[in-house]
Amino acid sequence: MVGFVGVLGWRERLPRNRFGGVRTPATLRDDETFRVANKVAGPPISVAGLVGVVSGAVGLSAGPVVTIVGFVGMFGIAAAGGVLGHRVAEAVPAPALPAGCKGCTCGGCDIAAAVKGSVGANVAGVGGE
Repeated sequence: MVGFVGVLGWRERLPRNRFGGVRTPATLRDDETFRVANKVAGPPISVAGLVGVVSGAVGLSAGPVVTIVGFVGMFGIAAAGGVLGHRVAEAVPAPALPAGCKGCTCGGCDIAAAVKGSVGANVAGVGGE
């Protein structure tokens, strides 16, 4: 699974989600940042998956020590790929926000624009509200 997620990220086929890929606050900022971070982190994460598969296969005949060392190496390589992806995500400039929007993505800007369009800009005659 680790290698599969790495290949998807590397090929830019991994959608932004909360379950697979590099998921830090910086990478989850927007779709573009998630895509770039996982593209950069994809090769080391793919290699980590390959190390896990090979160590598991070799460990069947060589013993559990090889398997344990291989899986520790797999997690170390995957963590290094995650750190690399996170650093790239921090370096990606934040998208410009529309005027008047605080960027919270709550939908309040759209609602305010709809209300303003239906009521009009002058609401002083509505009891000061």
